[in-house]
Parts: sequence; C-alpha cells; structure tokens
Amino acid sequence: MTALITSVCAAAIVYAVSVLYAAVGEIFSQRAGIMNLGVEGVMLMGAVSGFLTAYYTNSKMLALLAAIVTGALLGLIYAFLTVTLQADQTVCGMAFLTFGSGLSGFIGKNVTGIASPVKFDKIALPLLSQIPFIGDVLFHQNLLVYLMYLIIPLSMFYIYRTRPGMILRSLGENPAALDTAGINVFALRYAYVIFGCSMIAVSGVCISLAYTNFWNEGMTGGKGWIAFSLVAFSEWNPTKAALGALLFGGISIVGMNMQIYLPGVPSQVYSALPYLATVAAFILSTGSFRKKHTEEPAALCCSYDRESR
Repeated sequence: MTALITSVCAAAIVYAVSVLYAAVGEIFSQRAGIMNLGVEGVMLMGAVSGFLTAYYTNSKMLALLAAIVTGALLGLIYAFLTVTLQADQTVCGMAFLTFGSGLSGFIGKNVTGIASPVKFDKIALPLLSQIPFIGDVLFHQNLLVYLMYLIIPLSMFYIYRTRPGMILRSLGENPAALDTAGINVFALRYAYVIFGCSMIAVSGVCISLAYTNFWNEGMTGGKGWIAFSLVAFSEWNPTKAALGALLFGGISIVGMNMQIYLPGVPSQVYSALPYLATVAAFILSTGSFRKKHTEEPAALCCSYDRESR
C-alpha cells in the first residue's frame, strides 16, 4: 500500500508540472494585461517541436530549447496581433488554439505513435532521495520537475518583492500610469507575452518527453484548458497555481488507478474527473456569489492606446 501511495503521489507531481509551466506563463501574461486563450495550441506546438528535435538529434536539451524558441516565436506573433494591432484577445486566442492544434498535427504526422530515443528520465538527488517517502515522491523526479521547484519561489519573489514585479502588476492594472512615468508599456507587454508563451511550450515538452515518451495528435487532451483555469483559480498567484495543479494531478492519477479496482465503471468517467474538478474550481473561484474582491488585473483584455489616455 505504501508503494502504491508513493507512486501515485510521484505521478501526480509529474502531471501537475505538465500543466504548471503553462499556468505560470499565463499568469505572467495576464498580469501584463494580455490573455491568451490559445494555451492548448501553444502547448501542442511546444510538444511536437520538442519531440521532433529529440527524435532527430537525440538531445533532450536541444528539444527543450526548440520548444522555448517555438513558444517565443508564437508569443511574438501573438503580441504583434494583440499589442501592436490591438486585435481582440479572445478572437486571437481561439485562432491560436485552432492554428496550433492543426499545424502540430500536420508537422508531427510522420512520427505519430513512435517512441522518442531520449526522454527526461527520473534523476535521484543525492541524500535527499534517501528520505523515507518524501525522497521517493519529491526527489526522484525528472529535470523539468526540479526546475519547477525553483520557478515557483522565484516567480513569487519576482512578482511580489521586486520593482520589476511591481511594474508588472501595475501593467495589468493601470498601463496609462506607467506610460506617463516613462515606462514602455508596449515593450513590456511584448516581453511578458513572449515569456508566457515560452513557458506554455515547455508544458508541451513535459507531456511529450516526460509524462509520456511519444507524439500523438491532440495529445494534450485539454490540459491547456486546465492550465488556463488554474490562473483564475489561483488568483494570479504562482504558489496557489502549484497547489491547484497538484489537486488536479492527484485527481487524474487516482482516477487512472481506480480503473484497476473498479473496472466496472467506464474509463471515460475517470478520464473526465480532472475536467469536472476544473469546472467546479473555476465556478467556485470566479462566481459572483462569493461576494469577494477579485484579484483579476483591471486592464486584462483591454488594449492600450496611448493616444486615448
């Protein structure tokens, strides 16, 4: 029983990290005032670009770099549309969702279902991995999980304890005030959208080269929407997003294991559990019945035109 609990907890962390990179990236983007509904499409592009690079080069680090560059290019395009051209962010996000889903399937059609020669395997950290239970769960993970252990506290420190973080929060609340103070609103929004899309693409690599070891069209299976929902659920806070991701990861992994003990229940019921939990969490965290002040950035989805201030 102890071994089962350990394996479930360890798998839940891997699942959580596969959506957490995207959630953190979207938190930074939305803190800057730009919402991206195309998270799923960007994740798929990151997954296929990383997988193809790993498949042809046998290099995990080049695969990670390829996904980051792919995300950055998509972020640059998205920023051009929403910041420079001031196009509707909802429409652009849905367009990116459709574009990323279709293009990733086309690019990866020749390697569908083929295992990659390399993947992000588990690495046992010296000493820490020897701690009973905790060592097996937390310190016998892959590189992408260990990086997330650093990214969450660094993100919290950056957003809430640094001057650039204060500017980021102001960017999503009152960009006109920053512009008046001589800060380039457009350049900053470009930077955070590009960074956000790069992080989202890394989530794709987590799925194709860590959570699994193959490419399949549409393999994210809605995880982009879970990541997007985590942003509002967490109140734009990376630590709360991590806790939410662990919750959804735990529900997903428990559902998979329950198929063994309750085989009479259709597998689709267990597969739907994390998405049902996402809907419930989204309603509970954003519903007007809470009568609670929302942490949503005031200028989110609002195009900024310096001539109209």
